[in-house]
Amino acid sequence: MPENEKIEQSAEKAVKTDKADKAKKDKKSKPGFFARAGKWIREMKAELKKVQWPTKKQTINNTVIVIVCCIVVGICIWLFDTLADAVINALLSLFKG
Repeated sequence: MPENEKIEQSAEKAVKTDKADKAKKDKKSKPGFFARAGKWIREMKAELKKVQWPTKKQTINNTVIVIVCCIVVGICIWLFDTLADAVINALLSLFKG
């Protein structure tokens, strides 16, 4: 039984040292800040080339839709605010007595 325990302990130590060695190697092989920043910029440029940008007509159409939706929502909020104000004033005048 003690032999099995010794084997297990030595295996656990080996795993721990392997992990520590990998961490040290990863730390040493990690590129510097400017290398990582340069890589990020190159990758970003490559991704932006893949983007399908909208046409001028699509952009104008989407802008008009957003403006119209904002106006509609603004009118709804204004109507609700006016209605709520009327209800509150009616309740206050009712109980002011």
